[in-house]
Amino acid sequence: MMKKQFFFRLFLYVLVFGLWSLWLLQQRVSSFSNYIVDDCLHDIKGQRPAVLVLGAAVYGGGDVSPVFADRLDTAIELYRAGLVRKILVSGDHGSAVYDEVNAAKDYLLARDIPAEDIFLDHAGFDTFDSLYRVKKIFQVDSFLVTTQDFHLPRALYIAKSLDLDAWGCRADKRFYKDIQQMKNREWLARVKAWLDVNLGVKPRFEGMSFDIEGDGRQTWDEI
Repeated sequence: MMKKQFFFRLFLYVLVFGLWSLWLLQQRVSSFSNYIVDDCLHDIKGQRPAVLVLGAAVYGGGDVSPVFADRLDTAIELYRAGLVRKILVSGDHGSAVYDEVNAAKDYLLARDIPAEDIFLDHAGFDTFDSLYRVKKIFQVDSFLVTTQDFHLPRALYIAKSLDLDAWGCRADKRFYKDIQQMKNREWLARVKAWLDVNLGVKPRFEGMSFDIEGDGRQTWDEI
């Protein structure tokens, strides 16, 4: 009987400690919302080399999802305001049948963004890979990043952990019908981000480096 009580108490202690640790982890990542700028168009001072657009879903016909469109539209606003010189889109182009970055490129070109100012990172398979490759492949240490509010703290947590001078710009321009599902997934995504940062994970692909001040077309159709 005593042995059963001991193991039951041990199980409870481990459970409570695990839940407490997960709560602390969530709070830690959430604290990086301090690096979100309330009004990027008016509060950002000076010009940065680039804005990073984190990839999101595209549909079968190559149309970007509303979430992705809002991220791209925010980047366009920052570019036209002279706050960034280049737009860097990082997304999943891991197969011939699914291509986030070229869909984004077409979206930007259709809105008269100069081709030479559009950079594509075809191996941004997740947020960690995208942020890691900004520094490693595109050699950018200071930039703006645009995504939705629920996603920004995790992106900024990863960026700051990689010693990047990144500031977040919200891309929430409408109500998203699956927003609660995205928020629920974010809880587990934050755990993954913490593990990626603290275990020294490397992205799936690294590859050759590019000069962000050069012609973005050198990055087109590279995987």
